Amino acid sequence: MSVISGIVPAHRPAGRFAVVVDGRERAVLSLDAIERLGLVVGRSVAGLEEAIALESARLHSYDRALNMLALRARSSSELARSLVRKGEEKAHVDWAIARLLEQGLLDDAAFARALTRSRVVGGKRSRRRVEQELARKGVSRSVAGEAIDNVFQDEAVDQRAIVEEAARKKLRSLAGLEPAVQRRRLYAFLARRGYDLDDIRAAIAAAGSTESAEDDGESD
Repeated sequence: MSVISGIVPAHRPAGRFAVVVDGRERAVLSLDAIERLGLVVGRSVAGLEEAIALESARLHSYDRALNMLALRARSSSELARSLVRKGEEKAHVDWAIARLLEQGLLDDAAFARALTRSRVVGGKRSRRRVEQELARKGVSRSVAGEAIDNVFQDEAVDQRAIVEEAARKKLRSLAGLEPAVQRRRLYAFLARRGYDLDDIRAAIAAAGSTESAEDDGESD
């Protein structure tokens, strides 16, 4: 008869315990699981094998998810996809994701706001480009839209001013080219960055006006 011969702290991570059965490690569990299953030294594990294996597998997926979140923030969908790609069973991944959401360690809305703030305020990205990135990371359209709206309002983001700044910087690298070539390349550059057509046209016009004003000043 298989009997628990020890319950000892696991080497890692902290807060995990190795359940030793007949002198051999059978599973690594959380203290909560050990208490729920009523595991104590001297008790037979007959009839508990499946429950112990399930708790251990779920915990493995959960701890792996925590390690991935420690490296960088992720949306719940992105994290789930990554875990499955790494070989974790989907049922265990679903359990781990639900647990992380319940604990507040995963929050798609907070993730979307943080990424938007970084990309728009720090990286001067367009709204469309941020929407596309959030979609790739598995954030729903409604959550992404609300997050972007909140950041644009909180940070008083002026998208047109961002486009004009990007246009002026790019235009400096195009110095020496024919005006028509400059405009064509500048337009392509701004379009690739996902800016709206109206903002692109206004930015190119503003950049051209600025350049003309500087030229007039130099000729005086």
